[in-house]
Amino acid sequence: MNQNVPLWSPSPQEIAASPISAFMRLASEESGRSIADYDALHAWSVEDRESFWPLIWDFCGVVGDKGERVLIDGDRMPGAKFFPDARLNFAENLLKKTGPSDALVFRCEDKVERRLSWDELRALVSRLQQLFRAQGVKAGDRVAAMMPNMPETIACMLAATSLGAIWSSCSPDFGEQGVLDRFGQIEPVLFIAPDGYWYAGKRIEVGAKVAAVLARMPSVRAAFIVDYLGSATDVAAGINKAQELGQAIASYEPAELTFERLPFDHPLYILFSSGTTGIPKCIVHSAGGMLLQHVKEHRLNAGIREGDRFFYFTTCGWMMWNWLVTGLASGATLLLYDGSPFHPDGNVIFDFAQAEQMTYFGTSAKFIDSVRKAGLRPIETYDLSTVRVISSTGSPLAPECFRFVYDGIKKEVHLASISGGTDIAACFVLGVPTKPVWVGEIQGPGLGMATDVWDDDGKPVRGEKGELVCTRAFPSMPVMFWNDPDGSKYRAAYFERFDNIWCHGDFAEWTTHGGMIIHGRSDATLNPGGVRIGTAEIYNQVEQMEEILEAICIGQTWDDDVRVVLFVRLAPGVVLDEALEKKIKARIRTGASPRHVPARIVAVADIPRTKSGKITELAVRDIVHGRTVKNQEALANPEALELYRDLPELRA
Repeated sequence: MNQNVPLWSPSPQEIAASPISAFMRLASEESGRSIADYDALHAWSVEDRESFWPLIWDFCGVVGDKGERVLIDGDRMPGAKFFPDARLNFAENLLKKTGPSDALVFRCEDKVERRLSWDELRALVSRLQQLFRAQGVKAGDRVAAMMPNMPETIACMLAATSLGAIWSSCSPDFGEQGVLDRFGQIEPVLFIAPDGYWYAGKRIEVGAKVAAVLARMPSVRAAFIVDYLGSATDVAAGINKAQELGQAIASYEPAELTFERLPFDHPLYILFSSGTTGIPKCIVHSAGGMLLQHVKEHRLNAGIREGDRFFYFTTCGWMMWNWLVTGLASGATLLLYDGSPFHPDGNVIFDFAQAEQMTYFGTSAKFIDSVRKAGLRPIETYDLSTVRVISSTGSPLAPECFRFVYDGIKKEVHLASISGGTDIAACFVLGVPTKPVWVGEIQGPGLGMATDVWDDDGKPVRGEKGELVCTRAFPSMPVMFWNDPDGSKYRAAYFERFDNIWCHGDFAEWTTHGGMIIHGRSDATLNPGGVRIGTAEIYNQVEQMEEILEAICIGQTWDDDVRVVLFVRLAPGVVLDEALEKKIKARIRTGASPRHVPARIVAVADIPRTKSGKITELAVRDIVHGRTVKNQEALANPEALELYRDLPELRA
């Protein structure tokens, strides 16, 4: 495939019909200058934030009182305040739409299929709102959920936030200590959990875990058990303070919803850092910041329109769940999936896409790579004609996977690789529907986001790798960290590297097309001989090899320097012999550079990853160096770490 030819370009008709083109016309009127393309729009959005963000508010139909002022202390990070006089409610904005059409469509592997109309969703939220109000829930209280990605989770979030309560969630596969490490810090008044969940065809009960968590969380006044496996009544009966949710709302009739309008920066969500280097940080996000960032990204960059059918494969412990649910504010139908994306085989998500006429197909880079390696070719077996966008995040999408999307999934589609983080619950760089897609590149910076790449001296660089930064304040910066009264943890997380500049911790590079390549986390960057190398550059090479299913790479302190160590999980029947080692090294040498070639290659049976599916380079690095991994509860498969302890291959 010719590297000088884009993988896809939007047609003139697609560009003209996109919501972002309509927004450009308004921006031209507002600014009094010609804004004819995305680069010009981005430049204006960063230069004139006090005109840009109100235009987003109006264009996206935000419900609430905007107030007079747009931005105060705009040159301070942290410290800037957007819309300081505004009053709004997040849930009110997500429940604007009414009627009999689908609001939520839910599938759980091959076990459950349900749908709720907009009117049915509003009725359920009304009953939950009355229940929560009867429990004394008020603005600022925390409501925590250990839940699958199912309709009740969204309805409970909407009911809680309609009252001004702060929502926090994780997935039900978290261990007891993992749940307590998160929710124990924020002291919720209500706790919501299922009786269990399904994964890979297995029925997994969680009643004993819920009871153990509640016994150690004295702040909880009441717990509600959601029926998923058919045993919620029995589970609730055995737990102090617990009721089955259906029974708890049975006495309430749907009534007119009420919404507590609160300041723009009133806390909405508490999200958590991965927690692999210590107890998770509690990141507090504002209602206004989340709403404005998400509707901007959905409407303009994702091209979401009313009636679209919007899917992202995510759990409730990953920020992509929070990103997905805001799709309701654009009038989109949310397609929810819970369970393994490979049960009974790798076609289940494509079955869902075809059956529900999915328009936005969001997934992880790992899923796309797994489909490719499984030899599946949905392009030949599925009607994906309704899919306009395929989106990827979670880790950098390898160039080979960019090509596979067009060769193996759908030829005419906007492939939007996106990157941001839990820290902002939004994107720094993402898809641009009016621009071509180039292999291996994220298309451009988010509007209103002064995204840049700086070297170690704090100077902007082009065409070379550096730190991903944001040089101006934006609405979805966290309000604070919970239990951080003087703000020292918050400042240390993002602002110590460069004063008054958000330093995100990604190792990145601008391309000649104005796009970006993310080379991995900068704290996992390899430094052999003092040269900075991104781990993604190595993965991009080895994970194209049919002998290798996946890999993880670290820097090992060795002989007063750092040497690159590559761990590989091999395909069935493959042995890591001298010939394969030579092949791997040759591939990396020619595809990346001689500096990237690992000093040691080690075969392993498993690779540790977080609950949201991200490989944990830092945890492996700590184990290899004999250090304790402080919070193994954050891992989906903590037992895998033992595979890396005291390896004889790394002693010489």
